[in-house]
Amino acid sequence: MNINRRPTKQISVGGVPIGGSSPITVQSMTNTRTEDVAATVAQIKSLSRSGCDIVRIAVPDRTSAEAVWEIKNKTDIPIVADIHFDHCLALICIERGIDKVRINPGTISGQENVIKVTQAAKSKNIPIRIGVNGGSLEKELLAWYGGATPEAMVESAKRHIDLLNKFGFDDIAVSLKSSSVKATVEAYRLFSQRYDYPLHIGVTESGTNQIGQIKSAIGIGGLLLDGIGDTLRVSLTSAPEDEVAVGRDILRSLGLCKGGVEVISCPTCGRCRIDLIPIAEAVTGAVAGIDKAVKVAVMGCAVNGPGEARDADLGVAGGDGCAVLFCRGEILRNIPENQAVDALMEEIEKL
Repeated sequence: MNINRRPTKQISVGGVPIGGSSPITVQSMTNTRTEDVAATVAQIKSLSRSGCDIVRIAVPDRTSAEAVWEIKNKTDIPIVADIHFDHCLALICIERGIDKVRINPGTISGQENVIKVTQAAKSKNIPIRIGVNGGSLEKELLAWYGGATPEAMVESAKRHIDLLNKFGFDDIAVSLKSSSVKATVEAYRLFSQRYDYPLHIGVTESGTNQIGQIKSAIGIGGLLLDGIGDTLRVSLTSAPEDEVAVGRDILRSLGLCKGGVEVISCPTCGRCRIDLIPIAEAVTGAVAGIDKAVKVAVMGCAVNGPGEARDADLGVAGGDGCAVLFCRGEILRNIPENQAVDALMEEIEKL
C-alpha cells in the first residue's frame, strides 16, 4: 500500500532537503554538554553512523553558542541549534555557521528579538523551525482556549508564521508537539489542513524506552499514515541512538524508508518446537546496520513458516529441534536449530 504524502514546501538544512518529494528524514538531539566539543562531536558522529540525518544541539548559554563553529568543522551532518529565551544565542549560532535554528516562540519575548533572528537567518539562507510545545504556550492562548489544546497550538504557530512572513521570511518548518499523543496528532492534522509548511513530527516527553516507543509509534505512525510529516524525532529518555533506531523502524514498517533489513517474527504458541525468542533476537541484532532492502522472517512452526511468510526474501521456520531455511516461500534446505542464525546471515550476504 502506497502512502500519499501531503504536498509541502521544501527547505534545505545543510544540504539535506525537508519537505516536497524528498525522503522523510530522521533527527535526534545530543545529550552532551554542548560546550564540551569533543564529547558533542563524538556523539554526533555516533548518531550519523546510526542513520541520523540531522542532529540538534542544545544552546543554553553563550559558551555553547560559540562552540558551534568548531563542532561544525569537525562533523559532516547538518546541525540545528535549539534556542530558548535568549535570542542573542541564535544570532551567535547563525554567525558561526549553524544549519538551522529551532526557536520556541513562547519562550522568546519581544517581537523585535524574533525579527533580529529572522533577518540574520535570511542573510545566511538558514531555515527556522517554529517549535510549538504544548508545555510552553503563550499565557494568553492558554487562557483563551482553556489549556494547551490543539487549536491553541495551531494558533501559536500561526502567530509566529505571520510574524516571520511580515518581514519577508518564509524558509520555515513547523512542529506542534505535546506529551499527549491525541493532542499532538490532532494539532498536526489541523495545521496541515491550513498550511503547506514542512512538518517536523514527534511526541515530546514520551518517556522511557518502552512507553516512549509505544507513544511515538502511535503518534508518528498515525500521522505518517495520513501522509503528514517530512522529518521526525522520536523523543525518548534513552540514548539518542535509540531514538534514531526507533525512528528508522517506524519508517521501515510503513514502507517509507529504503534500505535496512526488516525482521518479522511470530509471537510463538504451543505449536512452536524450537527456542524461537533468542533466535529472533539474535537475528535482529545480527542484521542491524546492514544496508540491504531485505525482509527476513523468523517463524516458530510450519503454519507460520514458508506459507504465511512467503513474501519474505529469506526466513527460517521451526520443526522438532530443527528448522527449515526458505526463500520467498520455497524451502531451500533443513538446518539444525543452532545453525539458524548463521544460515540466514550467509544467505543475506549472497543477496
